[in-house]
Amino acid sequence: MSDIKLSLNARTSTGKKTAGLRAQGLIPSVIYGEGEPVLAQSAYNETEKALLAAGYHSTIDVDFDGKKKMVIVKDVNLDPVSRKIVNVEFQAVSANQAIEATTPIVLVNFETSDANKAHLAILQVMEEIEVKAKPSDLPKEITIDASKLATLEDKITVADIVLPKGVEFADKELDMNSAIAILSDPAAEAAAREAEDAAAKEAGETAAADVPSDNGTKPEEATEE
Repeated sequence: MSDIKLSLNARTSTGKKTAGLRAQGLIPSVIYGEGEPVLAQSAYNETEKALLAAGYHSTIDVDFDGKKKMVIVKDVNLDPVSRKIVNVEFQAVSANQAIEATTPIVLVNFETSDANKAHLAILQVMEEIEVKAKPSDLPKEITIDASKLATLEDKITVADIVLPKGVEFADKELDMNSAIAILSDPAAEAAAREAEDAAAKEAGETAAADVPSDNGTKPEEATEE
């Protein structure tokens, strides 16, 4: 059972007619995974709340016209301008069947690391990962302790992930050396940029000094008539 609930009703409106549903404050959706896709609709506010709570990694207990279903969010289509929900795709799942889901990766304790004390910055290059588990075992997030980071050469990789019991990586060929987070030195990078800018400025001034004037002489060689 999930703590996230959502009430759905069957719908008959399709295509351009779904615009009328949205005008009424309803969100059209589709449920896959149980034979033919099932067309549904739900209240906008209730749907938005459930989607925010579930993301792509938690199950939702759906009441579909009185029938109980367990689903996960498969896809959410947003309006490119207003960013409002346009439609939703759900995937029906079984409590005893392992499913794949996208799980956020959260780094913790970096503020206590030697790297942070040395004023290095952490850059998270992988923010989520695909895992496989039964719905009840799906983690809401995967946390990784970043307190051991110390030097620029240090990094966090997939190998540093400790999966909860009953959870495995969805990709069997996942490279365990893939970086999740790396370190950078903002002060050194700023100094390097300043040096590059100064070198570029000097090069530009040198090039300008070497450009001949209209009478064929360099600017510093020109004299008044």
